[in-house]
Amino acid sequence: MPRPKSPPLTADIDEETPLLARDAEEQEPEGEFRLGQIVILCACRVLDPISFFCIIPFVNFMVEDTGVREENVGFYTGLIESLFSLTQMAMMISWGRAADRFGRRPITLVCLAGLTVSSAAFGFTRTIWQMALTRCVAGLFAGTVVSIRAMVYENATPSTQARAFSIFAFAGNIGIFAGPLIGGLAKPAEQYPGLFGQVPFFTDHPYALPTLVVGGLGVISTTVAFFSIEETLGRNKPRGSEGEVPKPPMSTLEILRAPNVLYVLVLFCWIALLAFGFTAVAPLFLFTSPPLGGLGFPPRLISAFLAGCGASQAAWLLLGFPPLHARLGTGGVLRACIFALPLFYAAHPLLALLRRSGAEAAFWGLAGPALVLGSGVAMQFTAVQLAINDVAPSAEVLGTVNGLALTAQSATRAFSPAVFTSVYAWGVGRGVLGGYFGWVVLIVGAVGLGGYLMWFPKELEGKGAKKSGGDEEGGGRNAGENGRAEYGGNGRVEGEGNERVGAENEEAYS
Repeated sequence: MPRPKSPPLTADIDEETPLLARDAEEQEPEGEFRLGQIVILCACRVLDPISFFCIIPFVNFMVEDTGVREENVGFYTGLIESLFSLTQMAMMISWGRAADRFGRRPITLVCLAGLTVSSAAFGFTRTIWQMALTRCVAGLFAGTVVSIRAMVYENATPSTQARAFSIFAFAGNIGIFAGPLIGGLAKPAEQYPGLFGQVPFFTDHPYALPTLVVGGLGVISTTVAFFSIEETLGRNKPRGSEGEVPKPPMSTLEILRAPNVLYVLVLFCWIALLAFGFTAVAPLFLFTSPPLGGLGFPPRLISAFLAGCGASQAAWLLLGFPPLHARLGTGGVLRACIFALPLFYAAHPLLALLRRSGAEAAFWGLAGPALVLGSGVAMQFTAVQLAINDVAPSAEVLGTVNGLALTAQSATRAFSPAVFTSVYAWGVGRGVLGGYFGWVVLIVGAVGLGGYLMWFPKELEGKGAKKSGGDEEGGGRNAGENGRAEYGGNGRVEGEGNERVGAENEEAYS
């Protein structure tokens, strides 16, 4: 009897469809990867970290120009920086629901346009309340962190998620690197008198140039997005088995009560607290004059220093983390970074003491290596994201666990700049410990984090070595087994999800 022809791949699949045709259709989406769409989305995603980091090199000078005393500058800059994250956190769930209802594309376009206008307007503000208002508006339209993340996910397939979100994370690092460089264009009439010294506009608005550059980038991003990006909502609807009754999802309380979930979330928030505190204190430390305990850098040098920090972090994440994780595992990388964290923080007051004492040669000889080597502690964020992925009770709540982590991160980012800059300003204003009290607080927090890490679960060590059966050791094996149990062996192994979620949530500084 002649062999029946396999039906076309577009035919409906039922119990009589040949297995080879079914396999072919299930394997076909694995090869799809809309690289062009993902690159465009990631290029638009850069606007968010650029708009956040652009103001950092000059916001202290803006506040001081309003008449605030130098020792009180930190309080107001911390407040201004926190308002962006606070409004962003408050709107995150609302933008996500709107994107689910109205589509990813319109929400992305609205947020890009609003972020463009508010970012450009910041450079024209002259009072504290005007600065606070424009940052609140910018945070209000920072919903691209939700919509673009969803579109990147929906433009890839399970086998290409790691690659897609690696591009997404790298775009964030570009924003971290470019933001401070753009911010260094502040006061162009003073820095570049030959070009801008005779232009009254830049004399009257010394901080407008960098924010106008960000606004120009926003116009380009919005225009490109309008003509290029495609709607993804509903594109990849899952196909459930006929008659299958879905399991009720776990509640938030049940997820938090699952083994090790609460521990890892606390670990993540503790790491984020110190990281955001350092991000807020470092520019203030670079701005503060040496007699008060800082380095006294001008805006251009502050932007170069922060940009160098961002470039070093990107290099560690892209080149250092993969081999270190393969050798040490998730727990090993976390221990290496967190145990080095107090030393990294302590290097800053030591450098300030060298500059205060006039030892310029020693200062510049040590500042560069300390910056490059110390930036390696940023790998702790990627490692803890892998732990978050591994600790998920099942594959179907993986997104919820990461949603809890991101919400907690946004909340931490909202208040930590104000708290740490206020502590730093208080220490500088009263000369506590020579003006280095803020660094002592960070060091104590880092030592406490190292103590908390001693209880890191063995199940999450995740060294990444393959066993004979193909499962990963440590935590990666648990996530992989959960994924196969939930999805019935459809090929979506959560060991691959480790890399995807680690890259997807690499938001420490953006």
